[in-house]
Formats: sequence, C-alpha cells, structure tokens
Amino acid sequence: MFNYLSILAGIMYIAFGAEVLIYKFFAIKLDDMEAYPLGGLMVLYGFFRIARAIYRIKKSREDGF
Repeated sequence: MFNYLSILAGIMYIAFGAEVLIYKFFAIKLDDMEAYPLGGLMVLYGFFRIARAIYRIKKSREDGF
C-alpha cells in the first residue's frame, strides 16, 4: 500500500513542480533563477519517487509477498 501512495506522491510532486515552473510561485513570487531550478528538482524528485515505487512493487511481486 505504501508503494501506491508513493506513486501518488510522485504524481503530486510532478504536478506541483510544473505549477512552479509555469506560474513561478512557491509561497512567494519567484524569479526565473529561483523558479526553474526549484520546479525542475521537484519534477525530477517526482519521477524518482514513481520509479522507486514501481521497482519496489515489481520486486515484491517477484519475492512472492
């Protein structure tokens, strides 16, 4: 169950990172030099969480749990 929640959290990180990239806002108005790295890191972290969760789901199915 935790892995499926991790996939959901990854999707939320990607969506929120895209929002930061588009609107350049994260609790305060951001400049381009702040918004692009922050939004990019959030999107990358979202993909990382999704990939890690998928890996764990496949591994648990192979182990028989």
